[in-house]
Amino acid sequence: MVRGGPANRLVKRAKIFALTKGFRGKAKNCYSIAVRAAHRSLQHAYRGRRLKKRDMRTLWIQRINGAVQEHGINYSRFMHSMVKCNIQLNRKVLSELAIHEPRTFKALAEVAKNAHLTAGRGLLNALNDSGNTPYQTRVVMTKTGGKAMETAV
Repeated sequence: MVRGGPANRLVKRAKIFALTKGFRGKAKNCYSIAVRAAHRSLQHAYRGRRLKKRDMRTLWIQRINGAVQEHGINYSRFMHSMVKCNIQLNRKVLSELAIHEPRTFKALAEVAKNAHLTAGRGLLNALNDSGNTPYQTRVVMTKTGGKAMETAV
């Protein structure tokens, strides 16, 4: 009984040679070598897709760090204050704001700085430092121990 359709061997070889198109030497036209080269290239592509995500996150963090240092706060304090104030902007968006919207980013840095100085007063109080809050705290820096002392006024 004769079966129709293309020969499996030719289809399989064509797929491998399509993957190795553009490779150098025998890796593009010798099947046994091309199989190994294609397998290796697919492994590198798989790993590269994950490395790209890692590299982009690192780039965003570096951009945010550079931008917040211009406003007198470090990266870890900035991100901690953003979480405390419940500002849910991811690092990609913060990086884009730092580059393309510096005034908006400056406002976020000021909110983070106020939130850090007024530890625990919340976002509304960090935004509104007009004195209409139920209580105010004053941060006094001491040289002994380097800790901030909070006093109620």
